[in-house]
Amino acid sequence: MRHIERHKTHRIGWLRAAVLGANDGIVSTASLILGVAAAGASAESILIAGIAGLMAGAMSITRGLDAKLAAEVATQLMARDALGAHARDELGISETLNARPVQAALASAGSFAVGAALPLLIVLLAPAATRMWAVAGSSLVFLALLGSLAARAGGASVLTSAARVTFWGALAMALTAGVGALFGVTA
Repeated sequence: MRHIERHKTHRIGWLRAAVLGANDGIVSTASLILGVAAAGASAESILIAGIAGLMAGAMSITRGLDAKLAAEVATQLMARDALGAHARDELGISETLNARPVQAALASAGSFAVGAALPLLIVLLAPAATRMWAVAGSSLVFLALLGSLAARAGGASVLTSAARVTFWGALAMALTAGVGALFGVTA
């Protein structure tokens, strides 16, 4: 009997970008919201900061290296395999994956916006007295679900992935809330 293998590697570029975009949207927006809220800002200011973070993050689809580090990385990659580095990183050509940079960028931007919208929705729905806890708790639940979904799609450990994403998200939110509380001014 003939066995036909079906692989989904043709989707990996945009799927990975979408998962990372949503994760980034949740973590960065929830952290921003918690930092501003911990500073004692009004509900309107919290919402404006969250929306600004959503817009800025969704429009930022670069790799995130500063110029000096990017030059160092490029130099090291070019020293080992100049043609491969150029094909893979500049042109998006890979032996195993057919990357589509525009598709990945759009997937990342769209999923960032969706991920960022989740904590913003909680800001709108939660009462002021429980807003910070509601944003933090719901964001951690969203992150755990997203980590689980990504692990399942990739064949990795669901529990490990969910725990890792949730831990780092909780740490980011705690640090920004701490900074907001430390430097915030309430009138």
